[in-house]
Amino acid sequence: MTKNEIAKMMDISAVQAQNTLADIDLCCELAAEHGCAAVFCLPAHVPYLRSKLDSMGLKVPMASVSGFPGGSETSRIKAATAKELVELGCDEVDMVNNVTWLKAGDKAAYVDDVAGVVSAAGGRPVKVILECHWLTEEEMERACEWCVEAGAAWVKTGTGWAPTGATPERIALMHRVVAGRCQVKAAGGIRSLATLQALYDAGARRFGLGVKSARAILAEAE
Repeated sequence: MTKNEIAKMMDISAVQAQNTLADIDLCCELAAEHGCAAVFCLPAHVPYLRSKLDSMGLKVPMASVSGFPGGSETSRIKAATAKELVELGCDEVDMVNNVTWLKAGDKAAYVDDVAGVVSAAGGRPVKVILECHWLTEEEMERACEWCVEAGAAWVKTGTGWAPTGATPERIALMHRVVAGRCQVKAAGGIRSLATLQALYDAGARRFGLGVKSARAILAEAE
């Protein structure tokens, strides 16, 4: 892969509690420089991100999150958040799944939770964050199947808030289970070009990164 090809698979994010508006600015600047896939921020900061992108004349997709980072808001709240994000101009929505319902085997509640956000997103891609750190392999497989059934465009390893995130083993499992019915995004702990390449080889086609990690990886690729 070339540096440009790698950049076009990067979701640059400022979605940690400690992130500032200056961090969002840095994400926009990196996306402008390299042509990244999307820029993410927390929901309250979407209007700021929109104004920043507009002031730069930058057409990069804007995205945000629903049910982040815990995933246990009511399904109605998650869907309402997704609807508001779309109204604010977001092109993509990443939602956190309900780990409790997944572990309990409550398929109806889980699928309805994801499907509600998919519907509210109005055809825009929805990525479901599984937060794999807390899941067994069997639970990851179950989540992938249910997310496909609910209409998700992507399944994603983590929020970046858990102790671990993307590994080649987790990506390979998710890629095997979805079998082309949706795509796989890696996020959490991606800090080197070698790690990104290993995740790509395992089946990931988008990468969620903070601006510092993204800049370091692109410098390596250069």
